[in-house]
Amino acid sequence: MTVQPGALLTPLAISVLALLEERPMHPYEMYQTLLQRREDYLVKIRPGSLYHTVTRLAERGMVTAEGTDRAGNRPERTIYRITPGGTTALRARIADIIRRPVREYPLFPHAMSEAHNLPADEVIALLRDRIGRLENDRTELDVLHRWLTTHEVPRRYWMVLEYLRGQADAELVWLRRIVTELADGTLAWDDFAPDGTRMPAPTNAIGPDWGSAVTDDVLAELRKEERNA
Repeated sequence: MTVQPGALLTPLAISVLALLEERPMHPYEMYQTLLQRREDYLVKIRPGSLYHTVTRLAERGMVTAEGTDRAGNRPERTIYRITPGGTTALRARIADIIRRPVREYPLFPHAMSEAHNLPADEVIALLRDRIGRLENDRTELDVLHRWLTTHEVPRRYWMVLEYLRGQADAELVWLRRIVTELADGTLAWDDFAPDGTRMPAPTNAIGPDWGSAVTDDVLAELRKEERNA
């Protein structure tokens, strides 16, 4: 099987190559620049991971060392530049990610799929806490949006903040609905004893194994009905 040029690029590798598309840098400058640009909204940035990423990119011929730099009494730092192969890999990876939706397996949906293991009152309290944190995040995005538009920064550099804002809006709407339905009993929930023991649930309903009831044939028929609706 042929591996596409950018198929193995991690999110941090994409960020590193994108920086080097602008100009040669040493890894510490890359780290500082990513943080200053608030790239940590999008990518987990750790110094050790970044240095390891640069080393791996160099081994694969996507970046190359072109000299060293020394500031004061600090050790020399190796400066890297992107290679033509690195540019090709970067563009291919960006294009593939934009084109093709993939399951990214974020933690929160997984936790919510197992939230029935907690009492309803606890879930409500946890979700209300999450709502408050998301509202703070959304406020920060709004502040950044106003600053960026006021300073006429080209939108192509920060349009992803609009995407993050939209995600926050959609999640907040859903979270508030779930909290309301849990609180008023619309969303049925298992009962728990005072000691935290789950009370027996009715056995005549499909429960957590509902996925096994939706076979490939059933799913194909449902899709057909949706297309014809």
